[in-house]
Amino acid sequence: MVKSMTEGSPTKAIVSFTLPILIGNVFQQFYSMADTIIVGKILGSQALAGVGSTGTISFLFFGLIAGMSVGFTVLTAQKFGAGDMDAMRKTVGCAVVLSAVITAVMTVVTVLLMRPLLNIMNTPDSFYSEAYDYIIVISAGLFAQVMYNLLSSVLRALGDSRAPLWFLIISALLNIGLDFWFIAGIGMGTEGAAYATVLSQLVSSVLCFVYIVKKVPVLHLKKSDFRPDKSIMLNQLRLGCPMALQYSVTAVGAMILQSALNPLGHIAVSGYTAANKIEQIGTQAYVACGTTMATYCAQNTGAGEHYRIRRGFRSIMLLASVYTVIISPLFFFFGKHLTVLFVSEDISLITPYADMYIKFMTVFLLPLAVVNIFRNGLQGIGLALMPFLGGVAELLARWVVAAFGAAHSSYKIICLASPLAWVAAAVLLLAVYFAVVRRPQYKKTDTAG
Repeated sequence: MVKSMTEGSPTKAIVSFTLPILIGNVFQQFYSMADTIIVGKILGSQALAGVGSTGTISFLFFGLIAGMSVGFTVLTAQKFGAGDMDAMRKTVGCAVVLSAVITAVMTVVTVLLMRPLLNIMNTPDSFYSEAYDYIIVISAGLFAQVMYNLLSSVLRALGDSRAPLWFLIISALLNIGLDFWFIAGIGMGTEGAAYATVLSQLVSSVLCFVYIVKKVPVLHLKKSDFRPDKSIMLNQLRLGCPMALQYSVTAVGAMILQSALNPLGHIAVSGYTAANKIEQIGTQAYVACGTTMATYCAQNTGAGEHYRIRRGFRSIMLLASVYTVIISPLFFFFGKHLTVLFVSEDISLITPYADMYIKFMTVFLLPLAVVNIFRNGLQGIGLALMPFLGGVAELLARWVVAAFGAAHSSYKIICLASPLAWVAAAVLLLAVYFAVVRRPQYKKTDTAG
């Protein structure tokens, strides 16, 4: 159901929009978590290290695709907020054309360059084949991920965060079943986990498309909507490219970190991989808040309701802060016990590595919340460059700390790379936000709750 976020209580609009996204994000994590758990339990810690070592590459793909989709549909949300449905449909058609071209190029490039990339990342011979078998299938199936992310982003731009949730739940459950069948049933190895992921994403994409055709008449496009429009496409690229690059530089930083980590051996890599999956469980709330603010800010910018944006940021940061206070001690003291979900051998050796990163991560959760919320919110307002610069600050901080840790072969220092990168990005984004809200149109007050 499409819904405007330009009227009524900002807090109520944000909460009702965020909750389905949060649940959907948690189920989306089942894609990678199911792969990791089943690979670790059935194929062992070496295969787990292989899949885990490609996590940053997968994150790079996801970041480019998610950033591109969110950026392209910011214009869609702005036109919807302004009530211009014809222009809104035209932005969707142009986004489809741009996404198709970019996906084709990305697929060819990643498939051709995957082996050199794994070599650059110092992937050890002990789990090189497992890593390659997994990530090459993910690379070839990028179209399924792009299709779902674009269609779900379009629905969210129109205020519908519930429909994508149901499709994710179905595909996540399907992913788990296919994992067991491909890996345990017919013995496909790590590539079986990748095939399960791609097929599940494809199912969610098809379901999303059918839903739009059957239930969302406002998104029924005409042939003319797909005709390239230079002005719209340049605007979408202006918004989408910096957002995609912002995600990608974060992913590049993570790849640098992974390169520093790989020489420490498969026990350290397995521990960090398990801890990273545990982190993703706890931080999906921040991702959901960020997705919400992209839509909320874009719709209100399109409607000229700038004063509601300031109220929205205040409401969502309060929610994120309360969540952080609740979740931090739970993960700090008990997070390590989740390691057993991902490994069935060498648990006593792997758990201390996982525990160290989890403890560092939980201390810095609030800066991570700031990064997700303000990065996406500023993008929704239409500030394309600033979120990208936040990503650059994050990349530089992560690279410096990871390089220092690698030089000293210190797992502890490497574990600090991401948390300190969040702090660097958060400081820059907050500075930009406070400069923006000093503008007169953001200072108007009202009586809405």
